[in-house]
Amino acid sequence: MSGGMELYLHIPFCVKKCAYCDFLSFPSGQELQRQYAKRLMEDIDCMGKEYGDIPVDTIFIGGGTPSVPESRLIVDLMEHVNRAFQISDGAEISMEANPGTVTREKLKEYRRAGINRISFGLQSANDRELKLLGRIHTWAEFLESFALARECGFTNLNIDLMSALPGQTCESWKDTLKWVTDLEPEHISAYSLIIEEGTPFGEKYGSEEGRKLLPDEDSEREMYHETKRFLRECGYERYEISNYAKPGRECRHNIGYWTGVPYLGLGLGASSYMNGSRFAVSSDMQQYLEEKPGTFTDVEKLTKKDMEEEFFYVGLRMTAGVSLSEFERRFGMSAEEVYPGLMETFVEEKAAEFRGDRFVLTDYGLDVSNYIMAQFLQG
Repeated sequence: MSGGMELYLHIPFCVKKCAYCDFLSFPSGQELQRQYAKRLMEDIDCMGKEYGDIPVDTIFIGGGTPSVPESRLIVDLMEHVNRAFQISDGAEISMEANPGTVTREKLKEYRRAGINRISFGLQSANDRELKLLGRIHTWAEFLESFALARECGFTNLNIDLMSALPGQTCESWKDTLKWVTDLEPEHISAYSLIIEEGTPFGEKYGSEEGRKLLPDEDSEREMYHETKRFLRECGYERYEISNYAKPGRECRHNIGYWTGVPYLGLGLGASSYMNGSRFAVSSDMQQYLEEKPGTFTDVEKLTKKDMEEEFFYVGLRMTAGVSLSEFERRFGMSAEEVYPGLMETFVEEKAAEFRGDRFVLTDYGLDVSNYIMAQFLQG
């Protein structure tokens, strides 16, 4: 395989399941955390034998909340990663953390383990909104965690935010944006709340009556447009539908995912894309702990058509769009041949434009991106 790869490690543990969350995560005791870490390290050692000669350009430790277990667990995992894989010089190594679950000692250990980017799940600067979400922290606790990260030498920090929350107003959202940008993090991810089935929020807000308790569509659109406007004024460039960064501080791991860089996902329920195939780890904890290291399910060999579709479907999330020359290099046909007339249709509708060799969605196109991306699925 030419080029590098990305590595994702899943830590499924959290203090308490948030009311809106449908991720593979749950509270647990220390004994299960240790059993899980031991099993994950076996996976790391096993897969290093298969992929250890490929440079790893980015690592992302996600969850769950990886900052919940004792820091020794993360240190041990990274020691195994460094032995099993070829980590590139200057690799971006990110870890998700929840405010209120980090200490000075933990953060120092993370730094020593090689982690150089922390992603804090704040969601809102408003304590009432945080309580409604079921978050375990307050704004004050977040400020303490953020300051500690800076004091411990982290110079690349992301803050996750969420709009269209129950009880949220355009004014309270603007306050969150202002207070967060005053801290000058390097990166901000700003998402709209999605009501997922099977969650407490799904039960409460999933019905027609329940949706009336959320900000209406006009308010949600105002928050969306205010996010773009305000963050641009504060020096954050929008480089993907929901992601903003100071120049040069874009999340390299995410960009790799959106541009088709191979990635290996290890840990409960983690997905991979390697050698033109997709595969996943079991999402059943007992099964995962008992099965042989390097066992995967749902193995799917992607066809050329699958890969062409994904190149557009995922790439159009980026404000830089998709490279038409790269498409032709990878697939041996021009995008115009594969999608005759389709790109031109969106250009005529002012939803996209050609910029050099790139096909790029306009601001209007990004607003309706789900519809546009679906048109590149060849049926």
